[in-house]
Amino acid sequence: MPQINFFSEDIDFTLSNKLKTRSWIKKVCQEEGVSVRELNVIFCSDPYLRQLNKEYLQHDYFTDIVTFDNAEEEGVLEGDLFISIDRIQENSQDYAISTDQELRRVIIHGVLHLLGYGDKSEAEQTLMRQKEDACLSLYASLNQS
Repeated sequence: MPQINFFSEDIDFTLSNKLKTRSWIKKVCQEEGVSVRELNVIFCSDPYLRQLNKEYLQHDYFTDIVTFDNAEEEGVLEGDLFISIDRIQENSQDYAISTDQELRRVIIHGVLHLLGYGDKSEAEQTLMRQKEDACLSLYASLNQS
């Protein structure tokens, strides 16, 4: 039974549309030929995520997401997405989009990383953006739950 869990670490945040978000993530994975075993999405603050970024990735800067791939077998998605709500709110203002839109983009960005998509090169970034856009369109097409 696939598990997609949502937690808050050091902030008070509750995701709206949890059922729709779970269905969406499962559908994206299904379309990629991958089954979801366990995905934990942890919402946190900038300082919390920066500390994780330093501790595990040796990056001393703020970021919107840190993704940990815990899968031990091919074709199975298992991991943790740590997402800074501070970054989401700031980015949504910078990009003139809703906080929900930016949050969905960052969630699916992390899922796409777990599915094997990178974003280091320009070509990878272009493909990642195309995949994000396709996934966001899929979200919009799902019935509200």
